Amino acid sequence: MHWLNYHHLLYFWTVVREGSVSKAAVTLHLSQPTVSAQVRMLEQALGQQLFLRKGRTQLLTDVGRTVYGYADDIFGIGREMMKTLEGRGSWRAAPLTVGIANAVPKLVVYRLLRPVITQPDPMRLVCLEDDPEQLIAKLATYTMDVVIANVQAPAYLPIKVFNHLLGESDIAFFAPAAVARRLRRQFPRSLHKAPMLMPTTNSPLRHALEDWFGRHKIAPAVVGEFEDSALMKVFGQAAGCVFPAPAAVADDVAEFYGGRFVGKAEGVRERYYVISVERRLRHPGVVAMTDVAREEIFR
Repeated sequence: MHWLNYHHLLYFWTVVREGSVSKAAVTLHLSQPTVSAQVRMLEQALGQQLFLRKGRTQLLTDVGRTVYGYADDIFGIGREMMKTLEGRGSWRAAPLTVGIANAVPKLVVYRLLRPVITQPDPMRLVCLEDDPEQLIAKLATYTMDVVIANVQAPAYLPIKVFNHLLGESDIAFFAPAAVARRLRRQFPRSLHKAPMLMPTTNSPLRHALEDWFGRHKIAPAVVGEFEDSALMKVFGQAAGCVFPAPAAVADDVAEFYGGRFVGKAEGVRERYYVISVERRLRHPGVVAMTDVAREEIFR
């Protein structure tokens, strides 16, 4: 029987979690050559290469991702065992770490992830928000399960990922009830000089909306620009402004922010993707997410 040296596995797991040998060495209070040597000994014991170097970046091989997944389970169980013995834990929840591109509307994210935390089996959801490329890069280190984005992964990235289309939605305009009633009468001309909140200029949606305004010869009074779609909705309700949001979540816009439907920007649509390193999605939480997207949200 082949025995696994768990010290070697721990060093490998720490390198992946920390993102580099140098950071892992600091965490483990060891020298970099010692950590590198221990990881090489693990590779020799397994007879498989765990890392692939591209330039200055070390990427996990397919075998490396598999080994890291097992290592994460092993050391995660160890931590939970200690918590249970200390009286701070009593059950194990399967983790699901999701990267959320900062341009994806928070209500879309909420609708996608809601079924994850209502699964019959316990599941621990971890959400991290960042620039899409930064999040996708973390997929290679296996520190993240999937990324939710409103654009496909760029082809020039040094890792192989798969874009799974969740669906697409028309973009509509919303406003507080009294404002929405007034603007609905002569929409879309009513938007001319109306106080408008918009995504920032680095957003593809901003460019699409400006093109739509141009085609309809409309010049709204843009009084605020936001990267955070949830903050934009809060401001819209409080300041009596118009704001764009996916029509697919119109009921949620009304429930959470009091925004009422004004009209659709015909021809302006936004797509949403789950990006993963797997061609086939297997995690039960991710499968639940894709099911609700295709059967309910974007049906």
